[in-house]
Amino acid sequence: MVVLQIHFLLIPFLMSIMGAAQYLMQDAALLSYIDQRFLSLEKRLEKCNQDVLEYVDEFRDFSRMVLTRLAGLNTDKSEVKSEVENLLSRIDHAQRDIDYFGSVTDSNACVEVHEDLVKQQLLEEAEEKKRLKLMLNASCDNVIAGIRSLKVVKKTGGKHGSWMKDPGKKHTKIYLLSGSVNNVILEFANIMNFMENNQTLKARRVLLPLPWEGTGHVIYQGFLFYHRYGSLNEIIKFNIQRRNVADQMLLPGAGRIPAYQLSPQTKIDLAVDEQGLWALHAEPESGGNIIITKINHVTMAMEHSWDSPCSSKDAEAAFMACNTLHVVYNSPSGGTSRIQCVYDVLDPLNAYINPGLHFPKRQGSHSTVHYNPKEKQLFAWGDGSQIIYKLHTEENV
Repeated sequence: MVVLQIHFLLIPFLMSIMGAAQYLMQDAALLSYIDQRFLSLEKRLEKCNQDVLEYVDEFRDFSRMVLTRLAGLNTDKSEVKSEVENLLSRIDHAQRDIDYFGSVTDSNACVEVHEDLVKQQLLEEAEEKKRLKLMLNASCDNVIAGIRSLKVVKKTGGKHGSWMKDPGKKHTKIYLLSGSVNNVILEFANIMNFMENNQTLKARRVLLPLPWEGTGHVIYQGFLFYHRYGSLNEIIKFNIQRRNVADQMLLPGAGRIPAYQLSPQTKIDLAVDEQGLWALHAEPESGGNIIITKINHVTMAMEHSWDSPCSSKDAEAAFMACNTLHVVYNSPSGGTSRIQCVYDVLDPLNAYINPGLHFPKRQGSHSTVHYNPKEKQLFAWGDGSQIIYKLHTEENV
């Protein structure tokens, strides 16, 4: 009985000793792990210190090399500076020698050279004027002295449009182009058919593959020339008979502002006179003055340009007649139209401001005014009316 009691007392004691031994083993393992980690960190710190020392040594070596190179550059700079100063001194001596020889040389030679340059410039200007006269065929014998009468042929269409004949053809066809954006040409056999009430039934409709913009288009030698809608300054050459685009060109500088302040729908105004095809437009760089460009209607190439003194402010239209620009002015509210600026491209110094040419017996405004060199008349579109103005001319003295 006593033995059993001792046995039961020993069991808890032995179990407590075994638990303590287990805890001691775990602590020993933890201490061993911590010791190994410290050893690893110490080795890494030692390697880091060695790397830092190596970087410091390398930086010191690099610094010494850079300082040595900079010292060499300072030496080279001194040598180059000395050479430059020597060269400048030699140039200064040479310049003084040149000035001396120039002072003792007869100055008449310079005067003769200057006179030769002036003569050459005058000769070139004369040749250019001669070339322009040949290009423009010849000067006209008559100038426009007034607008004699008007005839309202018909009233059809809206405020903007143009109508015309082809001065380059012998036929009597009339062409109507209504609106500032459209792609339909109405062609009439003659002016009598155009004047009839049911004129649309008498007309031949010609559809353009590309619509026009503004009202500055013209028909010449069987072709319609117009500013393409949606483009800045593209001019289309359209064959009316074959109904296709024959050619096109760009007019540099045009299209940014209206050609005339009172007709903002027209950026490029095309014109025809005795010498062929012209383009009229304005540019901001010219202060809004009208630019004149002669165009070869066959090749669609620019032949020459002129900056006119005629302002686009308060202008509603313009036309070319005998190499001469005639600008039509009006009031913004619409009144009596008048030609207030005339500029001859062959005689640019002879420009007339306010020559006093008034359009007779009519109050209103014009969308277009185009000159017909064959009939010596103006074909105008005024507030929906198609008008013909007869001109009074005088001999050009």
